[in-house]
Amino acid sequence: MSESETFGWRRIAVPAFGPTLLSAAATGAVVPIAALRADELGASIGTAAFVVALTGVGQLVGVLPAGALVARIGERATLVRAGLLDIVALAVAGWAPSLWLMGVALLLSGLASSAFFLARQGYMIDVLPQRLLARGMSLLGGSMRAGLLLGPVLGSVAIAPFGLQGAYGVAVLLAVGSVVTVLTAPDLTGDHERARAGEPHTGVLRVVRQHARLLLTQGIGVTVISALRQSRLVILPLWAVHIGLDGVDSSQIFAVAGVAELLLVYPGGWVMDRLGRVWVVAVLLSVVSTSFLALPLAGTKGELLAVALVMALGNGLGSGIVMTLGADAAPDRDRAQFLGAWRLMGELGHAGGTLGLSAVTALVSLPVAAVVLGATGLVGLGWTSLWVSRADRERGKA
Repeated sequence: MSESETFGWRRIAVPAFGPTLLSAAATGAVVPIAALRADELGASIGTAAFVVALTGVGQLVGVLPAGALVARIGERATLVRAGLLDIVALAVAGWAPSLWLMGVALLLSGLASSAFFLARQGYMIDVLPQRLLARGMSLLGGSMRAGLLLGPVLGSVAIAPFGLQGAYGVAVLLAVGSVVTVLTAPDLTGDHERARAGEPHTGVLRVVRQHARLLLTQGIGVTVISALRQSRLVILPLWAVHIGLDGVDSSQIFAVAGVAELLLVYPGGWVMDRLGRVWVVAVLLSVVSTSFLALPLAGTKGELLAVALVMALGNGLGSGIVMTLGADAAPDRDRAQFLGAWRLMGELGHAGGTLGLSAVTALVSLPVAAVVLGATGLVGLGWTSLWVSRADRERGKA
């Protein structure tokens, strides 16, 4: 009997991955039409972009408070509270009578998302045996990606009869389903949470100072990985416009690449568990960085699709790498606060990648921005591989 069969993936499938799939699908249902909803409320293009970006702002500013919240009330309670907040936020965003109210709702949705996914990571650390940690985290990352693919499909079905509010209605129902799944699924982490409840809680900023060296070594690598991932989502549709493709062509490329990304989710986790985390880090950064460097050569739909597919396969192989590295490094005590700081490094990468891409594009050109991103990834490859290989050796000795 294999390790996976002995562990029993079926037992944890619904409580571990179900809420994540549904919550990500709720987000995916509204991401494509949030700017259109802002336009309905009278926003200009620039204002609509700012309002939509408030979700990301909420995710960024919410990570450290989310760590403190999880440390205080536990993963399961945080999942429920974050889910309820997201339900309210999505409903308000869909039916808000004013632009500022929609913006506040999207900001709150981002805060809820930070708390939800940080609690989910801590939950997975408790339920997974160490030998299967990377595979479980990869599947968690894969369930997020699957949800983000499923959400737009379900949302688009509801738009035709009900307008943009139809997509928001679907999102609310999916978010409700996520909370119901958390409440009705078996409580697999109760013993762990009760054991931690009696421990004294350290302030988040103090935990950040205690682990500053780790955050400034491996954490910088996480920032680079996150920056490339977020930039990929922005630059591909921009490149489609750059070479004269329409929205249908761009959507088709994204859909095919999104499906391809799921193919290597579990194999990537297997490689991390069996051979070490550094191999996946090396492949992810080298493949995605090289793809950025090749992007200026893509002048047709077929060539852009080829680049997008290579990017997707490299990114899919490392689906759970950031969460796995965070789980490896997390201390037993003050784990939630540390994971909040770890996720902050990733969120800084998300913000920095998008801002850097925008700045270089505005100052020079989109092809130069692609080359700069590729070069940054190759520099990050050397830095991150160095520190992750050291962590692999230390974990092997332990």
